[in-house]
Amino acid sequence: MARFTDLAARNAVESEMPYEDRTLPKTIYGFLGEVRQRHGDRPAFSFQLFSDPKAPARTLTWREVHERVTEAANLFRSLGIGPTDTVAYLLPNCIETPVVLLAGATAGIVNPINPLLEAEQIAGILRETNAKVLVTLKSFPKADVAQKAAQAVAMAPNVETVLEIDLRRYLTGIKRLVVPLMRPKVPTKHHARVLDYEAESSSQPHDQLAFEDLPQDRVAAYFHTGGTTGTPKVAQHKYSGMIYNGWLGATLLFDETDVLMCPLPMFHVFAAYPILMSCIASGAQLVMPTPAGYRGDGVFDNFWKLIERWQASFLITVPTALAALMQRPVNGDVSSLRTAISGSAPLPIELYNRFRQATGVEVAEGYGLTEATCLVSCNPVDGVKKVGSVGIPLPYTHIRILRPDGNGGFDECPTDEVGEICVANPGVFEGSTYTEVDKNRDLFAEGRFLRTGDLGRLDADGYLWITGRAKDLIIRSGHNIDPAVIEEALMTHPAVAGAGAIGQPDSFAGELPCVYVELVQGAQVSVEELTEHARAHIQERAAIPKYLEIIDELPKTAVGKIFKPDLRKRAIQRIYDQALDGTGAHVVEVIDDRKLGLIACLSRGPQTSDEAVTERLNSFTRPWRWN
Repeated sequence: MARFTDLAARNAVESEMPYEDRTLPKTIYGFLGEVRQRHGDRPAFSFQLFSDPKAPARTLTWREVHERVTEAANLFRSLGIGPTDTVAYLLPNCIETPVVLLAGATAGIVNPINPLLEAEQIAGILRETNAKVLVTLKSFPKADVAQKAAQAVAMAPNVETVLEIDLRRYLTGIKRLVVPLMRPKVPTKHHARVLDYEAESSSQPHDQLAFEDLPQDRVAAYFHTGGTTGTPKVAQHKYSGMIYNGWLGATLLFDETDVLMCPLPMFHVFAAYPILMSCIASGAQLVMPTPAGYRGDGVFDNFWKLIERWQASFLITVPTALAALMQRPVNGDVSSLRTAISGSAPLPIELYNRFRQATGVEVAEGYGLTEATCLVSCNPVDGVKKVGSVGIPLPYTHIRILRPDGNGGFDECPTDEVGEICVANPGVFEGSTYTEVDKNRDLFAEGRFLRTGDLGRLDADGYLWITGRAKDLIIRSGHNIDPAVIEEALMTHPAVAGAGAIGQPDSFAGELPCVYVELVQGAQVSVEELTEHARAHIQERAAIPKYLEIIDELPKTAVGKIFKPDLRKRAIQRIYDQALDGTGAHVVEVIDDRKLGLIACLSRGPQTSDEAVTERLNSFTRPWRWN
């Protein structure tokens, strides 16, 4: 394992040979075969259904994982899945989830789907990927996954087979006996046949594939992009990009003695690629606590004792999870922890300092995106961590900071100047990132560099700094305001656990800065005090928020990013209702239209004047319509 200390060390790895000359497996199944040969008897995947650090747990060795993947891939092939056919899964975390991911990519194209999405969105993804098989949960107490799956399949006629996984197999004693009596009913009828995953897969050969695993690169996964409303875009991933992520982890970070505590969902690229693929490449152990990970009952309260139980050396996390952990005492032995690796959203400096002070553990922040098969950069685990940056571009990843030149081309930004982050690496599928051809138009600079939509800069030492999303910029009378400026200022207040800044509609300026704040558990602070704190800590006068609201909990995606569309909806409804005061009309809801974005839907009152409503709302830039 190379020491990842600085840009020179990164360049030394890259200078050894061109990436294409490295001897790496061509397929995921070949990748898995190598770890079975090297570390077959070592622990691979561990899972516990409950968060109690003494709860029963299940562990598979790498040899057993290979057998499970083999029989599942054979099952998928027997159900008509070929190299261009899709196996979708709608699952929480459990032992079977990474097995299905690997087997689906071996037999055909695997399509993980977020179980937190609504049934209509799940159905839209199933139709977009033309999935033939869906692997999901059998109805289980306190879970609605089976119900959503049934509703979605009823709207996706392409799904021919549903395979059900029963979490009851992880229970013991009386709990196991009562589950059949407590299963929620799934009333929705659909056309697909329903089979038991465990029975069907265990009937297949587990010692060898029943089909040829052709040693060539191909699309092997469809991952939908983040978010919880609207129909997500679907990105295509090839074997080469998946294996590249694993090679990076094994080369720079992990070996077979490491234990990775990963409470992140296996439908997200962070868990699936930098973590799962790195475990395959290195032989490290993957630990998944509870089906819902960080969202599981009692996970945060028991977290440090879980670290102690599994002697975890790496913690895989996101800023919102770190903020929740910092509201609880470190009541376990965490001396085994080397580093926490944080991704998915920028890490506030104040949160980094709180975590390091409480645990003695450093946080290495990294950066990746679904469209690049994940990994792009990371702060050196063994070197200088520039807190607030997302580190150094990883070997064979080339980053350019570009801005449009006004003539259809791009200019390169000098050191420390902000522009759009554009990436080329083995995980970027040039020209074909998304399944929808139209979505790939204008997605690449110079035909090669993926335009991420993220704004950032490279400093003199080669560290990448993300300054915001191009689409998240608050544009006040033509003045661009980075929401991170507002959020980072508020995060320096000890009562603030999280902050989400957006642009609220304004009839004069177009947008004005607005911020929603979530407090540390048990903290008490007034809006006035936080507003004054913001004024004192935001140097840019135009960025001082015109509206600040404390809410119980910031809306978040399943991987812990603050979900700003929900905040924008709140702001649009509040501002438009203020503008409509006295007209008799009001905003019923704000919806996300695929083409027009967020639209305010209005309801008339008995005395409503359409002319007055039109006059008041047409001074805003956001669209509206009658409900």
